[in-house]
Amino acid sequence: MIRRLAGNRVVQVVAVVLLLVAAALIWLAYSAFQVRDDLESVRADASRARALMLDGDQAGARQAAEAASVRAEDAQDRANGFLWSAAAAVPVVGSPLKSVQQMSDAVAALSADVLVPAADLATVLDPNRLRTGNTVNLALLRDAQPALKSVAEESAAVAAQVSAIEPSWLGVVADARDQLAEQVEAADSTVQATSIAAELVPSMLGADGPRNYFMAFQTPSEARGTGGLVGGFAVLNATGGRVTIPELGANSEFRDPATPQINLGPEYDAIYSYYRPYTDFRNGNLSAHFPDAAQIWLANWRAQTGRQLDGAIALDPIALKYVLEVVGPVSVGREKITADNVVPITLSTAYQRFADDNAARKDYLQAISQAVVNKLVTSGGSTRDLLEALGRGVHERRIMVYSTDAEDQKILESTKLGHQISDTSSPYLQVAIGNASGTKLDYFLRREISYTSGGCEGDTRESTITVKLTNTLDTTDTTDYVAGNLGTELSVKKGTNLANVEFLATKGAVLKEMTLGEGGAFYVEQALHGRPYYSTRVGIAPGETATIVLKIDEPTSAHGDAEVPIQPLVDDPTVTVDVPACGPEN
Repeated sequence: MIRRLAGNRVVQVVAVVLLLVAAALIWLAYSAFQVRDDLESVRADASRARALMLDGDQAGARQAAEAASVRAEDAQDRANGFLWSAAAAVPVVGSPLKSVQQMSDAVAALSADVLVPAADLATVLDPNRLRTGNTVNLALLRDAQPALKSVAEESAAVAAQVSAIEPSWLGVVADARDQLAEQVEAADSTVQATSIAAELVPSMLGADGPRNYFMAFQTPSEARGTGGLVGGFAVLNATGGRVTIPELGANSEFRDPATPQINLGPEYDAIYSYYRPYTDFRNGNLSAHFPDAAQIWLANWRAQTGRQLDGAIALDPIALKYVLEVVGPVSVGREKITADNVVPITLSTAYQRFADDNAARKDYLQAISQAVVNKLVTSGGSTRDLLEALGRGVHERRIMVYSTDAEDQKILESTKLGHQISDTSSPYLQVAIGNASGTKLDYFLRREISYTSGGCEGDTRESTITVKLTNTLDTTDTTDYVAGNLGTELSVKKGTNLANVEFLATKGAVLKEMTLGEGGAFYVEQALHGRPYYSTRVGIAPGETATIVLKIDEPTSAHGDAEVPIQPLVDDPTVTVDVPACGPEN
């Protein structure tokens, strides 16, 4: 009888325990659905707040931001409750719950510390108030700078918080983490760019006195390290936020000095001196480091005119295309230049149309550049859309800026506008193409870049870099100016793209092997701006693909995510990066 009673008690206890576990699981499931709904609501409200901020609607932005903050706090409270925290502590099984806790904490911080204070700045940073015609309201930006800097610091902290969220084996949680990371990255990008603009733009646009800049129009159909051969130039003046273009000319009007006006050091000279970059305007931007090109241009302009400019700007026809999508077409003579035709006209058609009249072609291309830039600085179109267009050009590294002011340049170097060879300690790969034969065949060039590495064990790991270059030219029935061999003593068939291919690698990396196709490659090994530098020359016949493979030993002390800046040419290259991020302890 006693045994029976004891057995009944055990059964009862087990039943109660099972009931409690079931209840806990039901509660967790219910809470999980609530947290999911909360986070989805936050995501929607946050997106709405960001859009309203860009429209200058402070009241609407504030309302949306506060709504996001309330739902974020609800999600945070639910995800940090006793049962949730206990379940999250269970090894492996609790990992998704732990990830959700971290997400809810990050979302709460994003809403309260970034969205709400940013919303209060909406009327100050209303794009329609920031610009009137060709004049930027510099006082508005300068007044908002301290508050923007504070918001930017909080935003960066949230972005770091999100990047530290533990990965989850549960697909739905992993997807939510990825979506949150994308949203935070977009928000942080906007906040950081706005903060930098508020700090940089007033001084660079002449709030404290006139500024003058050399502006280069690059032609990526003939590749150079920063993008393309400089086909024309302008001098841009900025005074009190008002931008004008008082001077504009073809590259033939830029006179080469008889002797170098500047020296960029022994590393630079060891690589590029053969091409006379200091005294040949066509080769001043061979290096992928834009400050190198800018300093050469400014020194040579001073030698030619006696005038010291305050910096340099470069852009290409693809950036002009983005501008035309906003401001509308321009007319050059009887021809209408649109967003749809500006790239093929400037990078291909013009070389066919003016095959025998180089001066007329330069005048034509210069007229297009002048028309687009003039419309850019005078257009009354949507400031928001224009800022987004320019932002796209900056993101793709098609717009670059250098300043002789040390403080301004320091800020520029922290952005893509600086277009410099990065000093980062992370894994790094930069591939730059330089046209070696004076052709315009890079209009037909297509790139595939792959960068893969092993794990983080040991002091070094092997990395493989694969670059495939395809010449898509389908006929040699074109002008010699486009496809002939004009700039080299080497004998290559018409239509062959002769390219100098440069590689900048991770600090401390050691090249083990470079191959070209099925055989070994002849290459140059140097150093540039503190990084290992390798280069080789490749001839790519029409319709053919050249494949270059590098085997490199990299130090695992190079920690963090890999950086792979892309040279702004005509194509949109295929880029594959599979490089595990090593921690600083390695």
